[in-house]
Amino acid sequence: MVKLNRIYTKTGDDGSTGLVRGPRRPKYDLRVEAYGTVDEANACIGQARIHSGSQPRIDRLLGRIQNDLFDVGSDLATPGADEADSQYPSLRVRPIQTEALEKLIDQYNETIEPLTSFVLPGGSPLAAALHVARTVTRRAERITVHLAAAEPDTNPEAVRYLNRLSDLLFVLSRVANANGTKDVLWVPGNNGDLQKG
Repeated sequence: MVKLNRIYTKTGDDGSTGLVRGPRRPKYDLRVEAYGTVDEANACIGQARIHSGSQPRIDRLLGRIQNDLFDVGSDLATPGADEADSQYPSLRVRPIQTEALEKLIDQYNETIEPLTSFVLPGGSPLAAALHVARTVTRRAERITVHLAAAEPDTNPEAVRYLNRLSDLLFVLSRVANANGTKDVLWVPGNNGDLQKG
């Protein structure tokens, strides 16, 4: 007889969930919302990678970022500070991870056309998908800032990482649009264009 590993535990049927440590929390808790939205951003990046086959360097980079986002999620799912003599310190986002994003932003930004207008989400399939990932990452950042205000022991590096990640995803969306030459630019004002069909 084959023994099945069940995915469901039924422990969350009361609307609560367990964190890495501490008491269970309601599933609407701000901390749960924060790491859940990080998970959503990760899924969006996974979907973007479906379109990154022609750009293997970007695909590898997005794969690395997906792993980093698991670090962010673990960090946010672990409230409180470690005990000074803890044998198993918590996984925390580190400055070196944020600094790596900054270096990538600078490298890629050198190769793209200067911005002359706001950019609309769109262009190539990869660029459009990266814009979706960018906006979800921004939402994760906003929720994490809210969490940090409510629970000051939240790792500030998680906020910084999410902030830089959304910037990098924007830059990568422009790279995916032929280094910005195929960006879809914002045209302000509706001069009846919608009625011209």
